[in-house]
Amino acid sequence: MGMKWIGKVAGGLLGALALGPIGAALGVLLGHQFDEDDAQPHAGTPEELNAIGELFFRATFSVMGYLAKADGRVSEQEISAARAVMNELHLGEGQVQHAIACFTAGKSPGFDFRAEVTALTHACRGRPDLTRVFLEIQVRAALAGGSLDGPARPLIGWMASVLGISGLEYAHIEAVVRIQRGGFRPAGAGASPAPQRGLDEAYRVLETSDAASDEEVVKAYRRALNRHHPDKLKANGLPESMMAHAKQRTQQIIEAYELIRERRGMR
Repeated sequence: MGMKWIGKVAGGLLGALALGPIGAALGVLLGHQFDEDDAQPHAGTPEELNAIGELFFRATFSVMGYLAKADGRVSEQEISAARAVMNELHLGEGQVQHAIACFTAGKSPGFDFRAEVTALTHACRGRPDLTRVFLEIQVRAALAGGSLDGPARPLIGWMASVLGISGLEYAHIEAVVRIQRGGFRPAGAGASPAPQRGLDEAYRVLETSDAASDEEVVKAYRRALNRHHPDKLKANGLPESMMAHAKQRTQQIIEAYELIRERRGMR
């Protein structure tokens, strides 16, 4: 299954996101030139990128199935969570069927979870942003399925370690995914019952704090955008079928920055 088949799924998503200041900011993002010291895409031949994309897609849903079965059974909530990920990624019917087959293989007794994660780690060596996206999707599905507080948690912790993601970064990923699920009021959305909490969460999304200067906040914003830049991730081998996740994270980063910028009175 080639990358072209894996996903002609992101074409209309950018237009759907392009609403108001957030959409405008996203448009600027796609043409943005980042600092010279920012990480650049890891080079690879089309064949290499195609192989990474295929492995990434397979591992995403097979590992998801394995984690769902970690407590001995797959609940309806976990199946619904996996389906929700497929829907949010705007997979086509053929892709959905392939994703279901991978999920089913992952929850089968003979599935080698450790070998699959190790293979993905080797394929993504030198591409840390890809492994981060992979872990984000797994945490997202586990949270939605209600299985993150069971046997799946230590498995995800082991997986993060093998993927080269530190405990601190993993904790940040989980926090950001929880914020994304709950949401916070972006700039201009009106009064919030807990405005400071929303602001604190916005700083957390950008991996900075209210003690940072305006210049430091802008740098943190640009760094976060660079890490989740859809074009960069695609150049590193992320299949197009996963681009919706990258764009949703980009939108969250932009919303966080807009909230901070408004509260600080930044131009």
